[in-house]
Amino acid sequence: MLPSLRPPDVTPVDLLVVAPHPDDAELGAGGTVARWTDEGRHVAYLVVTSGEKGSADPDADPRALARVREAEQRAAARILGVDQVVFLREPDQGLEDTPAFRREMVRWIRAFRPRIVVTSDPYRRYLWHRDHRVVGQVVLDAVFPYARDPLAFPELLEEGLPPHKVAEVWCWASEDPNHRVDVTGVFARKVEALGCHRSQLAGLPFEDPAAWLWDRAREAARGTPYELAEAFHRAVALP
Repeated sequence: MLPSLRPPDVTPVDLLVVAPHPDDAELGAGGTVARWTDEGRHVAYLVVTSGEKGSADPDADPRALARVREAEQRAAARILGVDQVVFLREPDQGLEDTPAFRREMVRWIRAFRPRIVVTSDPYRRYLWHRDHRVVGQVVLDAVFPYARDPLAFPELLEEGLPPHKVAEVWCWASEDPNHRVDVTGVFARKVEALGCHRSQLAGLPFEDPAAWLWDRAREAARGTPYELAEAFHRAVALP
């Protein structure tokens, strides 16, 4: 079982995936994660909420659901070869872009020291989960300039967390994708990892979730030489 971790406990990674809820990482970037871990690169998950409101059952116990969803997320992460999983346990459907949340995001970015951060696109228009918008915006702001600048949140220096410059940010679910990853060879692992999120699969409006995922991946690969892909908006950090 992957443990709950604190900044002093974590080790640097190549890729940090910041997900608003359990299952978002697999939906948005599960194939990319599988490719990276297969290549021997280190990946960590930072899961902002435990998804305790992710149920259509009005009688569901949010605390029990949070435990279930964290267990599902750990199982999915093991399938994909993720090294470390951290749950911030912020309130599901209650996230706000605050200085405290930005500081916490900077803490973890400085602790993990990733080259690439992957998260949800905050600029998707109209019907989009607010938690996804808020997390994406906070991540982008934390990457640049706060994680980079030593005078931003100087109290983090006292925690032994020096500045860190992230090279790139990749945003999934973007309406303006400019980067695609070939996931043809690892797509079965993505589907298997998503299958761990049993509490959520029952609520999907699809008879065959795997076929729905296949259609999405095939559409993301349109115009590329790949059969199946994951699409992102890739932003390269300033020098």
